[in-house]
Amino acid sequence: MSHNTFGHLFRVTTWGESHGPALGCVVDGCPPGIPLTEADIQPWLDRRRPGQGKFVTQRQEPDAVRILSGVFQDAQTDARHGGQVTTGTPISMIIDNVDQRSRDYSEIATAFRPGHADYAYFAKYGVRDYRGGGRQSARETAARVAAGAIARKIVAGVTLRAAVVQIGPHAVADDRIDFSVTGDNPFWAPDPDIVPVWEEHLEKVRKAGSSTGAIVAVEASGVPAGWGAPLYGKLDAELAGALMSINAAKGVEIGAGFAAAALSGEANADEMRMGNDGPVFLSNQAGGVLGGISTGQPVTARVAFKPTSSILTPRMSVNEAGEEIELRTKGRHDPCVGIRAVPVVEAMVACVLADAFLRHRAQTGGEAFQPGPPRG
Repeated sequence: MSHNTFGHLFRVTTWGESHGPALGCVVDGCPPGIPLTEADIQPWLDRRRPGQGKFVTQRQEPDAVRILSGVFQDAQTDARHGGQVTTGTPISMIIDNVDQRSRDYSEIATAFRPGHADYAYFAKYGVRDYRGGGRQSARETAARVAAGAIARKIVAGVTLRAAVVQIGPHAVADDRIDFSVTGDNPFWAPDPDIVPVWEEHLEKVRKAGSSTGAIVAVEASGVPAGWGAPLYGKLDAELAGALMSINAAKGVEIGAGFAAAALSGEANADEMRMGNDGPVFLSNQAGGVLGGISTGQPVTARVAFKPTSSILTPRMSVNEAGEEIELRTKGRHDPCVGIRAVPVVEAMVACVLADAFLRHRAQTGGEAFQPGPPRG
């Protein structure tokens, strides 16, 4: 299997399966001299960790990360940085799996779950790991979150915030979104008033043995103008690709996204006035990206996640022998995968931005050009 690596200068390779002994990632291209310990990574993994409420999978994994390479500490390092720092070499990280229950999947070892990637993997490779889905599993995203923790340190001036803004048919109004309150509830909701509505909806879904979809919104503020490249290196295209690579993601929009199709040219154009430090935009329909290059405005995106495919409700399917069957999936599954996708979305955006920053610095030295009379 190929295509387990993403990024250009900041490159992330993930490895491991849902029910294997461990999973992890290798991060290459991280600049040297950045302070980094497991304590810098663990808080982000704790946000994604399963088993933290009745509306997510009850699999109990501590997701304790260990750094195996790419950092160093000695007297000279202590004097300059006060601790362990990156060396500029590949950073390898490992997360042990401790709560696999492979027997839950024995009944579907040769069956294809409707809506899942089982059949697609079988059609491509002729072999698949049915235990939790193997590489198909959202368990793989723990490694992405670990990589995202390193990316955040590279783009330390950028503030990343994500939230669940819709579960099933119940959406948060745009004027009610407050990212600062997402940590106050188990749904990463940016509006406290929506929480009881989602609880009622999810309780019905869970008791029915079914699942529901969700939408996650993300905002990256502090991204300077100039990151990204025209045509085949567009920042928004790379963000869309990274976000679509997350398990169960079925749609991504940047800025106004699909709603832009209903706008007039006047309403869609982000007008500008001149400020002390460059242009000031009067709106942000573009989501902080024009021509594939960041404008200095907050970079915004939304990701739509489909309902979890593994459900208790019987569904018609086929097996590897070509027999028609009726299938229900046992095991511990999220009734709504979008809830735990919030830290994963943030991590993928962080990785894309870290890569964009390093590429911009390599090509231009990192300078941002602004309109105005010549200086000096």
